[in-house]
Amino acid sequence: MAPDPWLSLHGAACQVAQEVAEKIQERNRCQRTGENPAKLNVIIRSSLQNLKEKIDQLKDLLLRAVSTHQITQMEGDRRQNLVDDLLTRQKQLQASYKNEGTEPDVIRSSLMTGGIKRGVTNPWLLEESEETRGLGFDDLRQQQRRIIEEQDAGLDALSSVISRQKQMGQEIGNELDEQNEIIDDLTNLVENTDDKLRNQTRHVKMVDKKSTSCGMLVVIVLLLIAIAVVAVWPTH
Repeated sequence: MAPDPWLSLHGAACQVAQEVAEKIQERNRCQRTGENPAKLNVIIRSSLQNLKEKIDQLKDLLLRAVSTHQITQMEGDRRQNLVDDLLTRQKQLQASYKNEGTEPDVIRSSLMTGGIKRGVTNPWLLEESEETRGLGFDDLRQQQRRIIEEQDAGLDALSSVISRQKQMGQEIGNELDEQNEIIDDLTNLVENTDDKLRNQTRHVKMVDKKSTSCGMLVVIVLLLIAIAVVAVWPTH
């Protein structure tokens, strides 16, 4: 499997930073001994510019990899920390070159140990997280794949929960529709019953009115009969 271009570029940038630290150390030694450091200053300036360009390339590649989801968010954060660390080291080396600050820790430690040996693991990589420290490209790929699988499992579980909630919402909606139909039927029934009750009440009033009129007619008829009887009844 081909190595990750970003990791290869990062390793090259760390190597350049390490070489700059060595050259600054050598330049400082020349200054202390009275030798002319002009040639070393030219090399240091060129190396610092090279380091800056590589850091810019690392940032561009990282942004592209994160935006296209070529790496996980966790790996993106890890690489961003490495870029930030390189930027800090670049500023320290720049300040040391211009004699604007104290020398970086790596230079001071190299002065005590007789210089940094080529091929030794870059000490600036020791700030990586415990989870990724010492991992190779294949190990990182496996870790990314495992993280992606865990994320996919979590998304599947979330999707299942959302599906169940959607089903419950649909069932509640169907139940509400049925209840609304029942309420509409009850409303129609009450309206029909109210209409029938009003009709019956009107019929009762009409019957009562007719009953009253019929009683009066009976009384009038009886009075007429009584008058007729009295009129024809002999007086002698």
